[in-house]
Amino acid sequence: MDNYGFLSILPPLIAIVFALRTKQVYIALLFGIWSAWVIMNDWNFLEGTVAAIEGLVNVFKSEGNTKTIMFSALVGALLLFIQYSKGVEGFVNRINKLVIYFEQKQKGYSRVIVQILALLTGVVLFVETSISSLTVGTLYRPIFDKLKIPREKLAYIADSSSAPSSILIPFNAWGAFIMGLLLTQNIENPFATMLQSIKYNFYPFLALIIVFLVIVFKKDIGSMAKAEKRTKETGKLLNDDAKPMISDTITSYKPKEGIKAKTYNMIVPLSTMVLMMPANLVFTGWSKVTNYESLSDHIFQAIGKGSGSSSVLYSVIAAIFVAMVLYRIQGIMKTKEMVDLTLKGISELMPLALLMLLAFAISDACNQLGTGQFIANWSKDWLSPELVPMIVFVITSFIAFSTGTSWGTFAIMLAISIPIATIHGTDVTLVIAATLGGGVFGDHSSPISDTSIISSMASASDHIDHVKTQLPYALIAGVITTIMYLILGYLMI
Repeated sequence: MDNYGFLSILPPLIAIVFALRTKQVYIALLFGIWSAWVIMNDWNFLEGTVAAIEGLVNVFKSEGNTKTIMFSALVGALLLFIQYSKGVEGFVNRINKLVIYFEQKQKGYSRVIVQILALLTGVVLFVETSISSLTVGTLYRPIFDKLKIPREKLAYIADSSSAPSSILIPFNAWGAFIMGLLLTQNIENPFATMLQSIKYNFYPFLALIIVFLVIVFKKDIGSMAKAEKRTKETGKLLNDDAKPMISDTITSYKPKEGIKAKTYNMIVPLSTMVLMMPANLVFTGWSKVTNYESLSDHIFQAIGKGSGSSSVLYSVIAAIFVAMVLYRIQGIMKTKEMVDLTLKGISELMPLALLMLLAFAISDACNQLGTGQFIANWSKDWLSPELVPMIVFVITSFIAFSTGTSWGTFAIMLAISIPIATIHGTDVTLVIAATLGGGVFGDHSSPISDTSIISSMASASDHIDHVKTQLPYALIAGVITTIMYLILGYLMI
């Protein structure tokens, strides 16, 4: 890898600033990708342009990238299925009864209850962030719309309950991935070390607490306060110039006439997708485990070695298959209708698949530029032991924000932060927590994060509006976390 120095951070910064100022996410990402390849081709604009095109094509060389993009497209088919079968209508009817009950008890209280239910749903689905944010957005969007809660608020709840819960309850692919990284750093008991670090992982705790407080006390700030005011005064769920991440065809597809609305027509396919995730992690990792002490140990190791992208893809395919069988048995759909709906759903989510392609492409370009490595190396030599946790959190946050990936940031920073902690005599579990929390914070705040993109898509929110409304809350949690690491850095040395 060549050393591009400061130039390596320009493409992600260009993409982020351009996206925030213009709301043209696709063009912003393309411009960021193009500028990265121009830099890598010694500012030769023609060769850089050709290389950028090849970079987009090369995204599909990665099986993981391809499977994730396929998942993004197939999700559209699943959403149309549960909409057409009146499964969503059945679920909404049940929640509406709950809304009416609480509205009779105290006017306006139902809005709070529904938002808390959405938050709890996101936390319970800690098994996988994409499934968590996707399910919360899909299930609660009709109810939020009825109660005149802005789409930005739903996207915020979906996003803020996914990654924070996945990192705090690490019995999933996240935990397995982190343990694998700790093993490479010669941590003798990675599972115990990871669990010990959770008590210092302040950002995800604060992110969840802030969401809860915002819901209960109805204290919105910044752009979110404006969104709430807009919806209450005009009934508009989105800004006038908003461009939802999902089309009206998906969000308000007309259900089939003449059939009864049944909640299980939605719950069964979505539950299949959620439950198949850990099962597929075990399946894809089972044969890779060679040494194990018991069946439970074999299963846990298999989860760690399983393929997250394969598991997500297999899960959504299984959910679509179960939905097809379920609806066919009830006589809701015939084979031709199923095929037509599948193709329709895929076509409607092509914009999301394209956005995922661009996000992967800019991430690959940043890796080749050495963006993360440059930032990490730059911070190595001037750290004092007391400042290690705070600086690690800040640097990790910036890397994750710039690249839009928490996992990629973990891979870069754990290899640097753990040796730094050892050299300076800083508590290793504290530094591990700072690294993991920083990755989640940066990814949570980034407009090119796949989790944020999926949250916007599932909530049918304008993506940039979601980023703008969520950012103040994320920054509050991030600033408090930074201060806490600074204090602990001095107390624990």
